Amino acid sequence: MDKSKRLFPKSKRSFRRRLPPIQSGDRIDYRNISLISRFISEQGKILSRRVNRLTLKQQRLITIAIKQARILSLLPFLNNEKLFERSETTPRTTGLRTRNK
Repeated sequence: MDKSKRLFPKSKRSFRRRLPPIQSGDRIDYRNISLISRFISEQGKILSRRVNRLTLKQQRLITIAIKQARILSLLPFLNNEKLFERSETTPRTTGLRTRNK
């Protein structure tokens, strides 16, 4: 195929390769809280592999380490720093509701 007839022209933008989130010297372990906490969201959820840019093996090890740290109370299961406050309390209905005719 001729270069002039390409359907999708190549972009001339330079691509900078991102550094891997886990270096070769880092040990994935439940005691390494500084490493593990990078892969947890603000709510306390484990981030996906696409977001973390990890390999499948690294993601499995991170997941196991996070779960072990949670069980040993090194990490919280939920991160509820925001206290849910109701500004206005809505009245609760007790009993049966009647239909308007």
